[in-house]
Amino acid sequence: MTPQSTGAGPEITERITVAAPAQTVYAAVADVRRMARWSPECVAVWVTRRDSGRPERFVGWNRRGPFLWFTTCRVVTATPGEEFAFDVTTFGQPVARWGYRFAETGDGTDVTEYWQDRRNSAARLLGRVFTGKAATERPVVNRDGMRETLRRLKRELETA
Repeated sequence: MTPQSTGAGPEITERITVAAPAQTVYAAVADVRRMARWSPECVAVWVTRRDSGRPERFVGWNRRGPFLWFTTCRVVTATPGEEFAFDVTTFGQPVARWGYRFAETGDGTDVTEYWQDRRNSAARLLGRVFTGKAATERPVVNRDGMRETLRRLKRELETA
């Protein structure tokens, strides 16, 4: 399922194949607290609300150099073995949609991480203040972070 357009920016994707079943990879990603192990930017996740045993809302704490900030997140798609996605806001302003799609292959599971910029002008300004990055730099920073996140996810699941 492709995220529906909300007038948001283009979707950026990165993909890797993990030698594990889609259900296993999905379960790891849907345990959002584990993101701090894989992401070069996320340092902690606090789940604030659960629905049927899965996170529904959570706060992500992020760091890049001397900059530390938090975002609030709401799970919007949770289809085991297929897709997990969440919308990110800060101070009530839309920031992005992050998600993961899973497709079984003969070698395991293709994992596609995607990011869609949803910032308005207020969120772009807040982003500059809290992350030290101009709005135009965020896609490049996120693509590099996505590559590292997927490599770390792969390494953890394949050596478990």
